[in-house]
Amino acid sequence: MAKVKVKYVCTDCGTESPKWMGKCPGCGAWNTMAEEAETTFKAPVGRGERLRAKEKAKSIIDIESGREPRVPTGLNELNRVLGGGLVPGSLLLVGGDPGIGKSTLLLQTSHALTSQGLKVLYVSGEESVRQTKLRADRLGALSDKLYVLCETNLDLIEEAIADVEPDFLVIDSIQTVYRPDVASAPGSVAQVRECTGQFMRIAKVNGVATVLVGHVTKEGAIAGPRLLEHMVDCVLYFEGERHHSYRLLRAVKNRFGSTNEIGIFDMSEDGLREVLNPSELFLSERPLGVSGSTVVASMEGSRPVLVELQALVAPTHFPSPRRMSSGLDHQRISLVIAVLEKRMGMFMQNQDAYVNVAGGVKLDEPAADLAAAVSIASSFRDLPTKPYDVVFGEVGLTGEVRAVSRAETRVKEALKLGFKRVILPEQSIKGWQPPAGIELIAVRTVADALRAALE
Repeated sequence: MAKVKVKYVCTDCGTESPKWMGKCPGCGAWNTMAEEAETTFKAPVGRGERLRAKEKAKSIIDIESGREPRVPTGLNELNRVLGGGLVPGSLLLVGGDPGIGKSTLLLQTSHALTSQGLKVLYVSGEESVRQTKLRADRLGALSDKLYVLCETNLDLIEEAIADVEPDFLVIDSIQTVYRPDVASAPGSVAQVRECTGQFMRIAKVNGVATVLVGHVTKEGAIAGPRLLEHMVDCVLYFEGERHHSYRLLRAVKNRFGSTNEIGIFDMSEDGLREVLNPSELFLSERPLGVSGSTVVASMEGSRPVLVELQALVAPTHFPSPRRMSSGLDHQRISLVIAVLEKRMGMFMQNQDAYVNVAGGVKLDEPAADLAAAVSIASSFRDLPTKPYDVVFGEVGLTGEVRAVSRAETRVKEALKLGFKRVILPEQSIKGWQPPAGIELIAVRTVADALRAALE
C-alpha cells in the first residue's frame, strides 16, 4: 500500500509546511497547523480559462465603468447591508452561531426572489429535503421555482446546477461539501478551499449569485482557512443573543457596497421580521430616573441608532477591581475610567465597574465614550440621569470632548423619538442649523458634560 504524503496547512492564512509546527511561520498564530493529504490534480480547462487566455491588459482609462446591476432581495434590511441588492455573479459568505437563523434568513430570501420570477436552487448538506420542506411550510416559503437538493458531492451539485440553471444558489453549508478528487475529509482546509474556488468559478462564469453558509468557531470567526474570506465578494455575519428575539446582520467585507451598514430582524414563530425603527425597540424597556442609565446616539453606517448604556459601580471584594463591559470595547472603558479618576477626582481603585449596552448591541465607535463616562459617574455618585437626555461624544485623555461625525443625523433621530436635550461636543454643532423642538448643550470637557447631565 502506497504511503500517503501529508503536509500541514495553517487554517488562518493557508501557509503550508512539510512538518508540523506549533507556530505558523506565515501569520505567527499558535496551534493552527492542520494535517492534510497532498494531492495533485489537473483542473479542467473550462470556458473561463479559455477566455482568460485571450484577454490582454488594458489601460484603466479605456475600461468602461458603470454601476453593477442589482437584484432586490425582497428584504429591505438585507438590501441595506448588501448595498442595494444582490449582484449577479457575486459570491457571498454568511456566518453565524448555530441556531441563530441563517437557514431561515436564506430560505425567506429565496422565497422573496422566486416571487420575482427567479429560479432558486437551495442545496443543503446538513438537512434532508423533508426537513427543509417543514421549515418552508412554517415560513410560508413555498414556490414552484424554489428547488431543494440534499447533496454534498460537488460533482453532483454541479450537475444539478446545470439542470436547474438557477438565478440564485444557496450552499448550506460549505463545510459539508467535498470534491471527490481531493483526498481530504469534508470540512478540511483543502476541501473548503477547493470547493469555494469551484463555486466562485460557477458564479462568475454563469452569472449566478451564490451564497455559502459557513460554520463558525467558538471565538465567533468563520471556520476554515482565512483565505476563504478573501475569495468571496461579501462576508456577512448574522449575530444576536440566543435569549433575545432580534438579530443583527453585519457586513465585514463587501466589494459592491459599504461595510458599515447593519440589518436588524426580529425572530418570531413565522420567521424573521424586519425592524424598521430599531431605536424604539432598544429603548422599549428602559427605566426612567435611575442612576447609571444613559441613552447614546450611535451611527451604524448611514443609520442612527439610539440605545441604552448602563453602568454599575460597586465596592470591590478583590485585591484589584474588576472592569467588565458588554457591547463596548474593554480598553475604551478602562480609558474612560482613567480619565474620570485623573481629571474628575473620582477614586475608583476600590470599586468594581460594569458597563453594558442593553439588548446585546455592540458599539464600536468612540462616540459612546461620553455616554459611558456619564453612566459611570452617575452610578458612582448615585445620582440619576435625566430621562430625556441623549449623550454622545469622544473623550480624550486630557478630559476634552472631541467632535464626532453625523451629529445632525443623531440629533434628528433623538428629536423623532421625543427626547428633549442632547449633550454633544462643542465642535459638532458647527456648520448646520439645529432643528426646532430640542435643546442642544455643547460641552468642551467631561466636567461640563457631567454638570449638565447630573446637576
